[in-house]
Formats: sequence, structure tokens, C-alpha cells
Amino acid sequence: MRLPAMAYDIGMTATSQTAFGGLDHTPGAGDGAVYHMKNLTGAAFPLLSSRPPRWKVATLEQPGGLFARGALCWVAQGGFWYRGERKGDVSEGEKTFAALGAYLLIFPDKAYYNTQTGVFGSLESTWTGEGLSFQNGTLYGQEAQANTIQAQGVNWTDYFQKGDAVTISGCATHAENNKSLIIRDIQDDKLVFYEYSFALDGEKGDQAYTEAGEVTLTRTVPDLDYVCENENRVWGCKGNTIYCSKLGDPFNWNVFDGLATDAYAVDTGSAGNFTGCISYLGYPVFFKEDHIYKVYGTMPSNFQVMGTETLGVMEGCGKSLAAAGEVLFYLSRGGVMAYSGSVPQYISRTLGDLAVGSAVAGTDGLRYYLSAQGVGEGWSLLVYDTQTKLWHREDDTHATHFAAGGGTLYLLNEAGEIWTVGETAQPSEEAQQEGAVQWEAEFADFTDGSPDKKGLFRLNLRLEVEEGGQVQAWVQVDSDGIWLPMGQPIGPTPKRSFQLPMVPRRGDHYRLRLTGTGRCRIYSITRERYGGGGYNATPGRT
Repeated sequence: MRLPAMAYDIGMTATSQTAFGGLDHTPGAGDGAVYHMKNLTGAAFPLLSSRPPRWKVATLEQPGGLFARGALCWVAQGGFWYRGERKGDVSEGEKTFAALGAYLLIFPDKAYYNTQTGVFGSLESTWTGEGLSFQNGTLYGQEAQANTIQAQGVNWTDYFQKGDAVTISGCATHAENNKSLIIRDIQDDKLVFYEYSFALDGEKGDQAYTEAGEVTLTRTVPDLDYVCENENRVWGCKGNTIYCSKLGDPFNWNVFDGLATDAYAVDTGSAGNFTGCISYLGYPVFFKEDHIYKVYGTMPSNFQVMGTETLGVMEGCGKSLAAAGEVLFYLSRGGVMAYSGSVPQYISRTLGDLAVGSAVAGTDGLRYYLSAQGVGEGWSLLVYDTQTKLWHREDDTHATHFAAGGGTLYLLNEAGEIWTVGETAQPSEEAQQEGAVQWEAEFADFTDGSPDKKGLFRLNLRLEVEEGGQVQAWVQVDSDGIWLPMGQPIGPTPKRSFQLPMVPRRGDHYRLRLTGTGRCRIYSITRERYGGGGYNATPGRT
């Protein structure tokens, strides 16, 4: 809050500021607003406070992604790593992750890692061979016609499981046997399907036959750009289509039995490709640049896709989706949006041009961390506090992935370094703390509500600085680019007030800047100034 100005007997005026808002990086930022900041946090609001130090957990070579479920895992050097151990090979490039039960899923590789069994493998499976026999068999203990295929000596459980949907191709003798079916049972080297699934030889179509050439059986997973888990299913999207897996089964996406456990796929009618998806408030939500789709229902028979034409996720910003304080945030073509299930609201006016390009985000539950590219501003790590509704800027970190696990938020930067973000209760023993944090707060132009010239005489700071830190105050008059120091640097100190004098100089407006290292809290700033004599501050007048 700002206290009313108080006139001194000697013509001096003093104004105190005891509440410090967040970042306001716009030309119209007013008195007391912080126009530029570095490494500040809103955790101590209404105080002005520097952020805590981060901890470096690991450095990766050729990083491709970061994820956390039960433990921190990542992709690097062409492999998938879990708890610091390489578990399997993946292709190079950016990855998208999801989790279903004990399965960690890696796309676009369509790979998985089972955290309980330690098995790493592919969600898809293929068998190709010659001598595949199509014959009669049994089903549920009863004789059945034209329902079995047999490959001598093949252990089918190495490739498929009961309930898998497989596609058969390569049949030449009876081309009609090239189809997709669901495995009903596996009997050693035999795969069993429903009765009359196949065409056989003979006048009555009841005689077994063997295909002479190679036949291929495959279990496939659709190509997916974005994935998420919701209500024991894996959901994903590609192009204009939404998919979901069989209930509790990330291996099957083509099971259509008319049951509540079936997989599901649907095309949407709007133009453009999907740009992101996330599970939010119990629903899978899919985004295009100008549409939001929410899927209602509990099973394929009652799934309903409801679309809204509104600002969605900007192309290339699918990883900016994150929920904090029960609100979903993302970067759109119009800026950062807050979505609560109805119409998204614009919340980034005070960021100016700091977040208009590529972006990724993460959350610690209450704060939304956004690493975004600005226009002529480079990259910024921005933090939105859902409790105070304020933005703060930390530094120029270019993050490629965020992951939250064990009460800690991690980021992977473009250099392949994994860092903790925010307060970290128990960093790992291998983690290395960064050095003293350098911070800065530059306030917008102070005009003190007057078009006349005025001069800053003295600054009173009430603050505390932890061991190893210091603070320096600066002033600039009429945007001349020259920052003049006010007093000497303030070293480590308990909470107390300091008076910082300045050589008197009048101008139309002035700016203040505080710089420092280490942990610091600013409780209040009092500006003592004098008026300019009742004429406008035109060029050339003193």
C-alpha cells in the first residue's frame, strides 16, 4: 500500500511504499511498479524479495525430455533413464511422456517402461513368418469353426496377449483373411478368435489351409503428437483426430467390442491441427489454436466431444499447459490464458512482449512457471502466483521441459542441465547449489503526479540482508541512461532502516533501481523529494 504524501516544513515531500506488486513491463507502468526484474519472487508478498537459490541435479548429454512419476526420469544419449539408470534405447529428439499405473510411456517412440517389473519395451508388436495355418479350433472349451491360426513352435505370448487387437496382412490364398481381429485366447502356438473369423479351404469352407508366403500380425498404436492420462485411459491426438486407449491398457488402441472398456477415436470438424492436450478436472481437454475440445462421458458409448471456438494453445506451445491453483494456464496467440472450464481469461497484459513466442511451463501446485520467448527480449522464466495474481520474472532461463515430483519442481534447460525451481525442502545429496543469486528491481518512471520538475533528495530503505549478500540503490533522471549510485552498498544486516543520500538533481521524472546478491527482503521504500517551482519540465530548462 502507498501512504499519502506528507509535506515538510522545508518544502520536502515524502512518500512511502510498503506493498510491492509484481512485474509491469508495459510503457504505461506507473509510480511504484516494477518495470524490470531479475530473480525476484512473490513468495514473501507484499515484500520485495529475491528468490531462493536453485540446485543442479544432473547434466545430460543430447537431452530429449524430462518427466517425473515416482522418480525423476529423462531421455538422453539415445536412451531412457529412470532413477539415474539407463533402461532402454529410444530415438533422438524431443519426447512427450504420460503415465498409466506402473507404465511410463514415451512418444513418439511408442515405448514403455514398467516401474514395477523393470521391463522396457515397445507398445507395438509385430510377428512375421511363413507357414501360418488357418484352421478350426476351440473357444471357451467348445469346438469352433474357422477361428484359429497356428505357427508351429511360436510362443505367441512373446508377441501378444489375450484381448489384443491384431491386424493380419500378407494373406494371398484367401485375401479376405487380411483383417483386424481381437485375440480371444492363446493356446501355446495357436491364436484363437471368434468363430468364423476366417475363410478356409473346401466347398464348405471348413478345411484348414496354410499360407505359402509370409504373413504379418501387428498390434499398432496410432502416431500421437500429444498425450495425457485420464480416468485410467491414455488419451492422445494427431492432426484432427482424438484417440484413447482401451481401459487400463496402453497397448491397445483398436479394440472395438461394443464394451465399456473399448478404445475410442473421433475426428473433429474444425480446421487446423491439435496443438496440445491435458487432463483437467477429470476430463481430457484438447486444444487447437482457436478451439478447445472437452470430452465428456465415462465410456465410448456415451463419450461426447464438446468444442468451443476461442483462443486455444498456440502452435508449438503444447508444453505450456499446466494447472496451478485449480486453474489451467497456457500460452495462446493472444498471450497467457487462464482456463477454468468455460471461457479462458487473458492474464498477461503486464508482461508486455516478454511472452509471445515459444514457451514451456510447469507448476508446483500454486505457482505457474513459464519459460517463454519475447520480442527482442530473449527468453524469460516468468512466475504467476495464483494467490496474489502477480507475475514475477526470475531470469533468462530457456527451459525445454518441466517435471514435478516428490514436492519439487524441476526444469531441464537448453544446455541439458536439470535444476530445481522454487523452494526445495530436501535436495538430493548429489545436487549442487548455485552461487549467490544476483537480483535486480528496476521501477517504472516516477512522476509523483506532477508535470513539473522535481528532485529526489534521499531514499530510506527498510530491509534485511542475509549473510553473504548486499544491496545497492541507483537513480536515473529523465531516462538519460546514466545510473547514479545512492550511498554505499548495504551489506548483511538484520531488519533495519537505512538513509541513502543523493546529489540533488531535478528532472521531469526519475527511476530507481535496486541491485544485490544473496537473499534479501525489502520492507519499505520512502522517497524524499523536493518540488520544481511550478513550471513544466521542458527540454533545456533547469
